[in-house]
Amino acid sequence: MTELTQSQAAGSAASDTAGTQAGANAAHPMWSSRLAFILAASGSAVGLGNIWKFPYITGENGGGAFVLVYLVCIALIGIPIMMAEVAIGRRGGRSPINSMRQLAQRDGRSKRWAWIGGMGMLSSYLILSFYSVIGGWALAYVGKSAGGLFVGASTEQIGAQFGALLSDPYSLLLWHSVFMALVIMIVARGVTAGMEKAINILMPLLFVLLLVMVGYALSTDRFADGISFLFTPDFSKLSTEGVLTALGHAFFTLSLGMGVMMAYGSYLPKHVSIAKTAVTVSVVDTVVALLAGMAIFPIVFSSGLEPGAGPGLIFNTLPIAFGQMPGGVLFGTLFFILLVVAAVTSAISLLEPVVEWFEEQKGYSRLRCTLVGGISIWALGLLTILSLNAWSGFHPLGFIARFADKTIFDLLDYATANLMMPLGGFFIALFVGWFMSKQAAENELSFGNPLAFKLFMFVLRFITPAAVLLVFVYNLI
Repeated sequence: MTELTQSQAAGSAASDTAGTQAGANAAHPMWSSRLAFILAASGSAVGLGNIWKFPYITGENGGGAFVLVYLVCIALIGIPIMMAEVAIGRRGGRSPINSMRQLAQRDGRSKRWAWIGGMGMLSSYLILSFYSVIGGWALAYVGKSAGGLFVGASTEQIGAQFGALLSDPYSLLLWHSVFMALVIMIVARGVTAGMEKAINILMPLLFVLLLVMVGYALSTDRFADGISFLFTPDFSKLSTEGVLTALGHAFFTLSLGMGVMMAYGSYLPKHVSIAKTAVTVSVVDTVVALLAGMAIFPIVFSSGLEPGAGPGLIFNTLPIAFGQMPGGVLFGTLFFILLVVAAVTSAISLLEPVVEWFEEQKGYSRLRCTLVGGISIWALGLLTILSLNAWSGFHPLGFIARFADKTIFDLLDYATANLMMPLGGFFIALFVGWFMSKQAAENELSFGNPLAFKLFMFVLRFITPAAVLLVFVYNLI
């Protein structure tokens, strides 16, 4: 007996009430409360992007000015698209593909809109294949830190440790497998017994670990410098490229354009306000990113290291800092546990759209669908592992100048982050803004204030698509 059966949605735009209730029938699993959805959606949004990427791109782009622009972008891009995705998911009550198809047909639109849901689901599938490998790095670093391997190590030695990990396919395979097994185990147990239960443990743990790390940073002699760097705007250091980076990160950090919020929205009870919930999730995600910066920058400054160290900030720069500081073994280990927790909460959300679709299409048990989806993603991850070592010289699109030096891993990352996700977000904004019935959108979003709904629709119709298109074109050129 599958946990998730196809919803019995039927009707048309004229029978709006019946249509909106169709996706929420008793057979369809639901989050137990608004808080459960907020924690789950926040867990999806809070991932390596917050703990790993946000601090280093903030460091590269001058600190406080970048943070200010980023917050504006969250309001104009992140929140509107999240609300649109959740509304589609809840109204359709199915996987991203079937929700898009159903809503398009109900409003007299082409069933080809289902391709947007399909592209989002494919993005999740591809992203998880290499995201799991990076999650494996974090797992490996928990052991390295706990074993005291960073204590007194030089910059060259720390770099050599990371290089040794990437060059060893067997170690990468082990940690990739452990990470995926953990994700599969959680998702296989279902929405409430698996994902919700795990999130209820992992998200509070994440906040506790973050606060412990901030407390540790507070004990350093450069905490004030770190806070000043993070929150004092210096627009002279913010370039046009920095603004577009903020625009892009605001979009990607909330798990948009990947079908995740549609899938999670399909389990959201009808009485929950999508608008209030989306704002709350965005605030939680932003707070976590800022807390990560508050934890990381004082430690980096106290060790005399460079805050704009790029992607190596977490796996190269911070281990040097932890190796030099009192209590570095304990707090370094806690930090990498934090990184693993953030990665797991995002990874389970990436697997869920795939599992939900398999359940609907094949009628298999939840366990079988999770194993089929999870193992195939694990197998695809082998390409990323090999592209970091044995196949590092293999460039599939080497005949194109722009991609001449890109490995399989690079191409997967480029295709999902620069093409599929922005296009998905762009068309989702267009669909809800221009093609979905206005009455349906208003019923789902339940602003309770006509002026607020009009403002939302203006932003979704004009500002959000234009901003996403700007990011998309910038990434292409």
